[in-house]
Amino acid sequence: MQKIRFIDLFSGIGGMRLGFEAAARSLNLETECVLSSEINPDAQLVYQTNFGDTPLGDIRLIDQLPEHEILLAGFPCQSFSYAGKKAGFGDTRGTLFFEIARLIDTFKPQAFIFENVRGLVSHDGGRTLETIKDEIKSRGYSFDYFLLNSSNFSLPQNRVRVYLVGILNASPQLGLVSDLGPKDSHSCSHQQLSLFSPLSKPVTVADILEEHPDAKYDCSPEFVKALKQIVNNDLDRLHGMRLIDYRGGNSIHSWELGLRGECSLDEIELMNLFILKRRNKEFGHHQDGKLLTKQQIATFFAHPNLDEILDSLVTKKYLQRNNELYKPVSGNFSFEVYKFLDPAKISVTVVASDANRLGVYHNHRVRRITPREAARLQGFPDDFSLHSNDDKAYHQMGNSVSVNVVTTVAQEVIQNVLYSAKPVALQNAV
Repeated sequence: MQKIRFIDLFSGIGGMRLGFEAAARSLNLETECVLSSEINPDAQLVYQTNFGDTPLGDIRLIDQLPEHEILLAGFPCQSFSYAGKKAGFGDTRGTLFFEIARLIDTFKPQAFIFENVRGLVSHDGGRTLETIKDEIKSRGYSFDYFLLNSSNFSLPQNRVRVYLVGILNASPQLGLVSDLGPKDSHSCSHQQLSLFSPLSKPVTVADILEEHPDAKYDCSPEFVKALKQIVNNDLDRLHGMRLIDYRGGNSIHSWELGLRGECSLDEIELMNLFILKRRNKEFGHHQDGKLLTKQQIATFFAHPNLDEILDSLVTKKYLQRNNELYKPVSGNFSFEVYKFLDPAKISVTVVASDANRLGVYHNHRVRRITPREAARLQGFPDDFSLHSNDDKAYHQMGNSVSVNVVTTVAQEVIQNVLYSAKPVALQNAV
């Protein structure tokens, strides 16, 4: 059996390695990881536990790459993320791409697979991606990128990431197709995004749920009681519900739950109208709405006791008053759960900052999803050992790649490397 050697840079807990190894097995190839690198000690620990290899630390301290055929790298995404400041190459983390380029100069593999957030594609008007492309092509590689949604790869998660692929001295015809997938987690159609792989099997959140998770994941009795009052004891109505203070729609708000103090019906009505009406063009064009005066509030909430209601909401900290201008005290970090997943649909994107506050109503329990369920949303097998600290396990899953997507991308790349016109120096396994 032939063996294909690979390197795993910015390895995290090993999601790209899992996907790559699965792809190689499907093509009857053995694999050998000749070098891995990850700077985070908690991720190093999980990686070592699962693979028996302790990754090297800071990539900047690696002088040279050993011989290998394929390079994997999920290089840091914060500097390109919509959630970050999008500083790109002006951010120290962004410059780490050039560390990859430096190492490629020490040994050129036959191919590479890089993963990043979708914001990389549009960052700086596309100039950042063009810079990466120029750096890669100047080293003799082809360059393709694909925006792929995990929901199209038998995973019930609406997660779009960009995959950069290159093959040395070749012009491959890859069978991958970019597709952003559904606009939200309530509309999902499964498509065939690879000529190599069959049509993906539709899966939903229900497929990844544990039947009897530990009681520590249950929401507090006080929180559940407040939720029951909102949904008139019909907890099925929680499916797909958001808990957030600056959006309307299918949302529950802190003032409806009484998290900072019970609110009267008038106070609840004012708050709901406030977050809706402050976006009206007559009040300005700010994305989340404008600060309003009492006179402006009175145009949509005419009440004889408006002063008293406003004072009460300020005292309870549902509203903030600055120079006679009012705005909601917004945010969602005061909620035990910020989004309830619908078991019949797919999940929102699992992210590091609040993967521990995704909730579900399942088997008559209102609870948070478990770290194992978060891992299943990312395609990690159940025999993969998670970090013993739940918060760290959630965080790592939010930062990880979706294993299934990597498998499909790697299958395409390996196929092209194996069967390209230029022969590949694969080792014969001992």
